[in-house]
Amino acid sequence: MPAAVPRKLIVLGDSGVYGWGDPLEGGWCERLRRHWMGLPQAPVLYPLGVRGDGLERVAARLQAEVACRGELRRQQPHGILLATGLNDSARVGRPDGRPQLEPEGFLYGLKQLLLRARARAPVLVLGLTPVQEAAMPFADVLWYGLEQVRRYEGLLEEACLEADVPFLPLLDELLADPDWPAWLCGDGLHLNSEGHRQVFERVQRWSALLEWAGLQPLHLGTAWR
Repeated sequence: MPAAVPRKLIVLGDSGVYGWGDPLEGGWCERLRRHWMGLPQAPVLYPLGVRGDGLERVAARLQAEVACRGELRRQQPHGILLATGLNDSARVGRPDGRPQLEPEGFLYGLKQLLLRARARAPVLVLGLTPVQEAAMPFADVLWYGLEQVRRYEGLLEEACLEADVPFLPLLDELLADPDWPAWLCGDGLHLNSEGHRQVFERVQRWSALLEWAGLQPLHLGTAWR
């Protein structure tokens, strides 16, 4: 009998998906890709992160990224994981400047993106990670703050609830650990290797993702590091 065609998941997002800040293991998404490679019948994962991307750029990439990763003729990926929003929350020029994408525009654009993405494949959405405000501004122009990050993660959750899309919040759980500042790079924005490991551990145990992937509960305790 021919071998079964594995399910394929594309992960669209920013530098967090790219793995910036983790020279040891390549980021949480790369850790998940390698973890799944060691499991029988696990999906193929395509990490598609671009540094600096926000919602609008991710939305602009959606069709092309999905269309060319079905691997076989007339096939498309079986799932889409979206990990975006942190860059949209940044204020420009000063701590009280305008966000890169206003909350109303972010919510509207996110709802439209979910509609488009769900027409192609099942969709899952990841929450946002903490920032260290004392290290701002990033690149001398962008001010990231926890209040804004929490607001935009709330918008992610709101849109997902309305669209009945699985959502994994990250911010409050990460902040609950007093060691969270040590999980960031010196720029106060990007996760370092330990920060990426913390996100990976949560994502690889995410019940909605495991259900989509068809992985058995016995894999819950298998952590690739």
